[in-house]
Amino acid sequence: MELGGAVETTVGQIKLEMQTLKNLEGTTKARGQAARTERRIWNTCKLTQGELLTAHVPQEGGNLLMLRAGQAPLQSNLYALLKESGGRQESERDWSCSLIVASLVGAFGSSFLYGYNLSVVNAPTPYIKAFYNESWERRHGHPIDSDTLTLLWSVTVSIFAIGGLVGTFLVKVIGKFLGRKNTLLVNNGFGVSAALLMACSLPAGALEMLIVGRFIMGVDGGIALSALPMYVSEISPKEMRGSLGQVTAIFICVGVFAGQLLGLPELLGKESTWPYLFGVIVIPALVQLVSLPFLPQSPHYLLFEKHDQEGAEKAFRTFLGKEDISCEMEEVLAESRMQRNIRLVSVLELLRSPFVRWQLITVVISMACYQLCGLNAIWFYTSSIFGKAGITPEKIPYITLSTGGIETLASIFSGLVIERVGRRPLLIGGFGLMALFFGILTITLTLQDHAPWIPYLSIMCILAIIAAFCSGPGGIPFILTSEFFQQAERPAAFTVVGTVNWLSNFAIGLLFPFIQQSLDTYCFLVFAAICFTGALYLYFVLPETKNRTHAEISQAFAKRNKAYPPEGRTDSAVTDDKTNIRPEPDSSSALEN
Repeated sequence: MELGGAVETTVGQIKLEMQTLKNLEGTTKARGQAARTERRIWNTCKLTQGELLTAHVPQEGGNLLMLRAGQAPLQSNLYALLKESGGRQESERDWSCSLIVASLVGAFGSSFLYGYNLSVVNAPTPYIKAFYNESWERRHGHPIDSDTLTLLWSVTVSIFAIGGLVGTFLVKVIGKFLGRKNTLLVNNGFGVSAALLMACSLPAGALEMLIVGRFIMGVDGGIALSALPMYVSEISPKEMRGSLGQVTAIFICVGVFAGQLLGLPELLGKESTWPYLFGVIVIPALVQLVSLPFLPQSPHYLLFEKHDQEGAEKAFRTFLGKEDISCEMEEVLAESRMQRNIRLVSVLELLRSPFVRWQLITVVISMACYQLCGLNAIWFYTSSIFGKAGITPEKIPYITLSTGGIETLASIFSGLVIERVGRRPLLIGGFGLMALFFGILTITLTLQDHAPWIPYLSIMCILAIIAAFCSGPGGIPFILTSEFFQQAERPAAFTVVGTVNWLSNFAIGLLFPFIQQSLDTYCFLVFAAICFTGALYLYFVLPETKNRTHAEISQAFAKRNKAYPPEGRTDSAVTDDKTNIRPEPDSSSALEN
């Protein structure tokens, strides 16, 4: 570009440059950065066809910082123009039906099935155990002993978590070659095969088919809970990233509720129909299989890993529902230039990297608290608490549906307010309220025989704990994992976080019976302590990530990491191999494309 010539740029590009300079305000790089940007877009501007700004570029730079503060008299026309055009563009929606459909279909065929398989085994438990006994007796000529039956049932339940762990490790391998969308499509093969195995286990008289089916379903869940948040995060505008990210949590809750509902005796929770409870899994998998191929691949994947800029632009237009995607493309291209020579990071490299140390610690603690916060323990006491409140045993399954309904409503509420309230208040507040109500629940369970109204207070505590969990901790850890890490680090980060998720799930299933046996109702104090510790850590460490780019989030962690990411350096920066500390970031390379 020659100085003194006429150049054209979109309103979105200038808005992006203004925002970048705003983020640099007060830094040592701001003055030079302002002059460089001014040489691109400055002196007189007018709006022309196609939302283009024609700008005369002067020979000498002025003080762009004055414009940014709204105090520059010479540039007041440009300031008014940016304000007018920016307001008009912001009034346009940054989403399309394709974006909503991709989020809903992706979640229905992925996180819905995870939630469904968490609850679907509860209702047919006695019938499955009877089936195990019959199969054993037919093969060995005598009934199965109680210890072996308990072992088989424990394996049936817990092998789902082992499969999830395997699926987590498969995500990076599959995603590298197929991308996020195609990984979700391939994952439907696991879901369909698992459904057929489990549904056919009773007619075939093979208990192994049910156990293997549960394992394969776990693999499906492990892949889904990593690939889906990555896909939704990468196709979403940053203003909607939190709301659409909560779709994962919403459909987990809807899946839990659907498993409870279909398990009622009037529907599929009978001895003759329980295999159909597992056969139903085919429906969401097939819906995703026939719908997702018509939607674009993640634009980030197309640009970063396939180097297909035209395809990425087309995907952005499809998902955002607008023709002018210059601002979004500038952000992605800037990140692409920073990572041009960066390959996918391995798990070991991620664990050793000082630049993301506290990001990794934060998502690991968030995910561990997500599983160890005690929500699974709530289901153990629900029936007995409802019975103490005077509810007859035959009505308890119907009353239990209220817990699934509360889960769904609370997660929907979280999705609606997360972009206004932010991730930090919902996550910290959720864990804090859970700690409070776990403490109250311990008291009410201890004193529940002293007054007839105390069991009803216990029911209210249970519902409050469920609502607090689903309003924040139930989905935000997945969102944070997508937001904390750049494209090259994200698969490895989800592998680490997924491993913590499934190992914690397995641990709580294995250890909770012993905790409950030793502490009885006081076991909830353990979960209260975990929730309080998690809330306290997040209060001091977690920054707000709402409407912030990856670079801004990394900068928020940089001081705590005592290391600045290398992509923040420019070509002109001086590299010091002996230290990771650097001056304020210079974004000129991203702006002077």
